[in-house]
Amino acid sequence: MARKVVGFGEDDLRALAGPRSFERGLGYLDAVSALEVGDGSVTASVRGTDVYVVELTLGEDDVVSGECDCPYGQEGNFCKHCVAVGLTVLRRAKTIPPQRAAARARASGLDAWLTALSRDELLTLVREQIADDRGLRRRLELRAAAARSDLGTVRDRILALIDPRPFARYGYIEYADAPGYAQQVAEAAGALRALTGGGRAAEAVGLAEEAIRVLGEAYEAIDDSDGVVGRAAAAVADVHLEACGAARTDPERLAEWLVGQVLGDSNDVPDLDPLDYAEVLGASGLACVRQLAAEARRRRPSGWAERYLMERLVRAEGDVDALVALYAQDLDPSGATHLRIAEELESAGRADEALRWAERGLRDCAAETYVDGRLVDYVCARYAKAGRPDDVVGVRRDRFGAERSLAAYRHLRAAAQAAECWEAERVAALAALREDARRERGRRYGGPVLIDVLLDDGDVDAAWREAGGLADDRQWERLADLSRESRPAEALAVYLRLAERLKEPTGERAYEHLARVLVGARECHRVLGTQEAFADHLVGLRVELKRRRKLMSVLDRHRL
Repeated sequence: MARKVVGFGEDDLRALAGPRSFERGLGYLDAVSALEVGDGSVTASVRGTDVYVVELTLGEDDVVSGECDCPYGQEGNFCKHCVAVGLTVLRRAKTIPPQRAAARARASGLDAWLTALSRDELLTLVREQIADDRGLRRRLELRAAAARSDLGTVRDRILALIDPRPFARYGYIEYADAPGYAQQVAEAAGALRALTGGGRAAEAVGLAEEAIRVLGEAYEAIDDSDGVVGRAAAAVADVHLEACGAARTDPERLAEWLVGQVLGDSNDVPDLDPLDYAEVLGASGLACVRQLAAEARRRRPSGWAERYLMERLVRAEGDVDALVALYAQDLDPSGATHLRIAEELESAGRADEALRWAERGLRDCAAETYVDGRLVDYVCARYAKAGRPDDVVGVRRDRFGAERSLAAYRHLRAAAQAAECWEAERVAALAALREDARRERGRRYGGPVLIDVLLDDGDVDAAWREAGGLADDRQWERLADLSRESRPAEALAVYLRLAERLKEPTGERAYEHLARVLVGARECHRVLGTQEAFADHLVGLRVELKRRRKLMSVLDRHRL
């Protein structure tokens, strides 16, 4: 098999990107510019929502990889922009080998030139570069301070890098300024890593913790929609973990700091997880984290962060009973917590206990109007699997009794039909809904559920009988839509009444609604053979509302 000229092909790009991103990449071929071929990489710009920079790299065995600074690419995905650059390279495959050779020659020539320079010449060159490149100067200043163990300067430079104020022109870092700030935070992370590598891990720990504090306090005033600052802050957290390991940080002190960070007010970024530090903490440190988390939970049992931390720790221990006990301390009135307990027990192979907890959830929440539908579905699914259709009907009947809604009626209907007892259940359900409608007459916002369920059953005649004095406009319109052929005169009366009300509101949605009602009226006139009457009505309406030009265009579009 012949070797590929550029080391990869369309199939490789499709496999990396997936079918969707590959197809979308085809539409960006004309957006690729500034293609630059290096020895083992290709860089280019791609214009999309913004101008993005793409770099494709050929690793060992010509395995291609790609990076892009678009939001999707920054999540580690081989995006459509990478595909576009890859396809552009394939289109220019014949020119790539000589360009790569030229890149190697340039790199070799540069290396030879630098090697031939004297010390003074190199110093002059570096000084010229740092005079023009602020970022390079900061990085070299940090390296110099670290090399001479000038921790005061290192600290000042790192804190200067993560200081948000130079980017917060209005007291807030805007979206456009977030990448620049993120780059400085990443530089700070690099400096901390260099400090650790230089044998000053203990100092790196303290500086990293100070940096994390500043980032946590500043983050709420940053528009980090693309997550660039969050990723840079995560790099600082990674360095802190590395430094803690290298410095052999005291486990109890580290445990106290971690719990304080997780439970503190500024814990959005970086998102620290004490379990990531398990190896550094050791058994004694993890026990301290557990104790501190339990104490915090007792002090503030309703706290979300306290509950989440405790749950993470207990789950990591693998003790299902302890996890169940933790959940049981704070049972949600909707039954959602009962469901979580049931799912944990079922995952542990304890299906009977799981069902008992789910059943308990239904009992505990029986009087609640809202019960988590997933809990009800869970119990019904297990009853059905066990061949207990009557019990499924019982659960759905109880829920319908507590929550008289169309959704609850549909669930009851499906269960009763499966158990072949729907006729009796329907009679009882409709009787309850009629009583609701009678009791709430004149006091209800919107029409009664009774009308909705009759329409859902397809019992249009019964819906007409019950609608008088009860149905709202939405239900009347639905009734008319279903009755154009069978009850054209009654449906027409509904449409005309609705059209009269819809003449007042303005706006696109109101005009579209009026047009739909008029289309329904036109259909009724067609069935009745009174098209001329409709034409006269429409002419009168157009004359009356002629000043509403948008309405006239909507009517024209519907051929009215």
